Amino acid sequence: MEIVVGVTGGIAAYKAVQLVRLFIGDGHEVHVIPTQDALRFVGLPTWEAISRHRVTTSVHDDVAEVRHVALGQRADLVVVAPATANTLASMAAGLASDLLGTTLLATRAPVLVAPAMHTEMWQHPATQANMALLRSRGVHVVGPDDGPLTGGDSGPGRMSEPEAIHAVAVELLAQPRDLAGLTIAVSAGGTREPIDPVRYIGNRSTGRQGVALAVAAARRGARVLLAACNVEADVLRQAHRAGVECAEAVSTHDLSVVMREFAERADVLVMAAAVADYRVAEVSETKLTKEAGGVPMLALVENEDIVAALAARRRKGQLVVAFAAETGDDYLERGRRKRRRKGADLIAVNQVGWDKGFESLHNRLVVIGPDDDVVADSEGTKLQVADALLDAIAGLRSREAPRG
Repeated sequence: MEIVVGVTGGIAAYKAVQLVRLFIGDGHEVHVIPTQDALRFVGLPTWEAISRHRVTTSVHDDVAEVRHVALGQRADLVVVAPATANTLASMAAGLASDLLGTTLLATRAPVLVAPAMHTEMWQHPATQANMALLRSRGVHVVGPDDGPLTGGDSGPGRMSEPEAIHAVAVELLAQPRDLAGLTIAVSAGGTREPIDPVRYIGNRSTGRQGVALAVAAARRGARVLLAACNVEADVLRQAHRAGVECAEAVSTHDLSVVMREFAERADVLVMAAAVADYRVAEVSETKLTKEAGGVPMLALVENEDIVAALAARRRKGQLVVAFAAETGDDYLERGRRKRRRKGADLIAVNQVGWDKGFESLHNRLVVIGPDDDVVADSEGTKLQVADALLDAIAGLRSREAPRG
């Protein structure tokens, strides 16, 4: 494959030499595009010797080849490492003042950036706004790391090591894009039904499986709409990537509102969130205390079945995927009954307990199809089982005529 490595003017440019060597070792054709400032850190002869290709910074060289467009058009991946604050700002603004800038505008390949700068520059609101904009446009990001910087400083802003950048690049090159053109709405986490301003009825869902589904779908080319219910920041941060739009919800009612809005734009609806079946009939405006005497009695009322409502209103060709967390040996039969009752096209069933399913980095999903047959059975990391479920979704879409 052809990889373009853009190198910009930071001291971390020396690390990009090893990154290029890793790509060459994989058998890829690598074209290095340094900026003029980058050549002050690592010279042009080094880049030509390592990449085995002619290197230039100017749009005026190789005009007959239209090099300033051709490199971007041919590329299977474009990596910018290091990506300075100035480069990120130029990318966000769509500037094309040199060969790297024109290449970035001309390419339709995945773009991966590895930011590198001092902590104050990285944390500046302008840089953070530029990063948010680039992510929204589909740019992939690795790092920066937290560690020693030039001048004796230390903090976030250190460019990720070449091996880490290489690993993400390999993942992007290997990832199938079979879901390109689809919009997939995913719910993640667990709803909370308030009792009073302090307490709530909830569950043990961390949202890791739903977030993994969002990440896996985005990697495979889908546009993802993620409804996050009470997902901790470190888990949700994994979904802050290209192609993922996130909305947060707290209660079942909140989630229903978000998913109804998402349903208007989505081709596939995946309800991975653990939704409370019941809520408190009357929420107390003040904290319930022992001073009131006695034990408070909570009257519960049934919540809306979000999956059933979405399935009942789905438009032609739209798929609805339910989740069922079950206990006991007959969990698959209960999953089948639940799929039929809710009207879902697929249901992903997993056996949960005190020590499995929830609050775990691993999972097992058994996916049941429209004929109550098992169409997938996957065990592994939550990202691995997410891909198995997406395979089942893609397979169903390719086999069946659109549903009304």
